[in-house]
Amino acid sequence: MNPVEYLSAVKSLLLNSPLIARHQILREYEGLQKSYIRAHLTLTDESLLKFSEYIEPEAQGQFKITDYSFPWMDKDGNQIRRWDNTPHFPKLANFPHHIHTRADDVVPGQPVDVFGVLAEIENALKP
Repeated sequence: MNPVEYLSAVKSLLLNSPLIARHQILREYEGLQKSYIRAHLTLTDESLLKFSEYIEPEAQGQFKITDYSFPWMDKDGNQIRRWDNTPHFPKLANFPHHIHTRADDVVPGQPVDVFGVLAEIENALKP
């Protein structure tokens, strides 16, 4: 999958995921060296997921997500969790990938994309 195909898959997810009540793409850019998407999603429980991803091509039509941020907030705007790879916690395992918790603790994270984050949120919302 190349960056253009990935962005197409993301837009399809935004339209078809049963977890997403509404979405707004705030910015989108497809380029030869870098692509980008930024969106706000209102989820079915009225929480909000804002996200941005920078996507760069790799060899043989593949891609990598070089920068990402996924802040998830409740309907009142309080942080539930935020996944990102801003390089400001160099002592954490899996640097720069980390997660900010509701209590604003920071724990090691794994590289993620919008598909993985929505899957995690869906699991967290299950009764």
